[in-house]
Amino acid sequence: MDLEPYLWMVILGFIIAFVLAFSVGANDVANSFGTAVGSGVVTLKQACILASIFETLGSMLLGAKVGETIRKGIIDVSLYNETVPTLMAGEVSAMVGSAVWQLIASFLKLPVSGTHCIVGATIGFSMVAIGTRGVQWMQLVKIVSSWFISPLLSGLMSGLLFLLIRHFILNKDDSVPNGLRALPVFYASTIGINTFSILYTGAPVLGIEMLPVWSIFLITLAGSLICGAVVWFLVCPWMRRKIAVFLTPSKKPGALTQASQRSLNVCLPTLCSNTKQGMPADVFSRCLLPETLKAPKKLCEL
Repeated sequence: MDLEPYLWMVILGFIIAFVLAFSVGANDVANSFGTAVGSGVVTLKQACILASIFETLGSMLLGAKVGETIRKGIIDVSLYNETVPTLMAGEVSAMVGSAVWQLIASFLKLPVSGTHCIVGATIGFSMVAIGTRGVQWMQLVKIVSSWFISPLLSGLMSGLLFLLIRHFILNKDDSVPNGLRALPVFYASTIGINTFSILYTGAPVLGIEMLPVWSIFLITLAGSLICGAVVWFLVCPWMRRKIAVFLTPSKKPGALTQASQRSLNVCLPTLCSNTKQGMPADVFSRCLLPETLKAPKKLCEL
């Protein structure tokens, strides 16, 4: 079949793909980095840079299997062997529908999933084109099931991780040493999970085929240990020096440290939350006296 007359559709799809990527960045990526930016861990500019780098790497290293599922796992593409232009038009329509809805959702400040959008759009065009026989319903059941299982597993994992952090780090009298000791573990675990995922799934871009499981475990373990060692010997000492400088008291008499001032700015409204009326100016000034910093519980008793 001569597809040259349909070259315009390929060019149009290429342009729409950029619009779809923009809509995904406006919503899906914002969901991923929203908590990090909101908590102040990274700035909005840093989040944009990190997203540009690692979202691209993720799609290259781990996106092949997901792309294959979206391409031919949802609908039976063999039914379009005689009507390839219909399949082309349908896929372009699916991209348009997904992009438009994600842009509308972003305008309405609604967090939505790009996966949900493109899956629904693909099913929609297939049902209009050839009816229900074009949809692979069992594969669709697996995909929809993952939409419900993923939040549950994510909630359990985050809850368990927070319990461990709160017990071993946050509830200690001095949480900084324990936090620094846990830092290599967190870094090593993150690198290990990502390395295992890439090697086990296989990255066609890197020419990595399926390796034996034992070799994947060895490579993952070695990468995790190296990462943990780098963090322990390089990052942790740097963090200790940075924290020490941050907590060094000012030489001016009666002046607050930066850490104390920032802590007050954040914690004072919470500590005095039981006060139904606004704090008088003289009470607020007394709360800022250096001696009250040694007994924060007295702030609400002033």
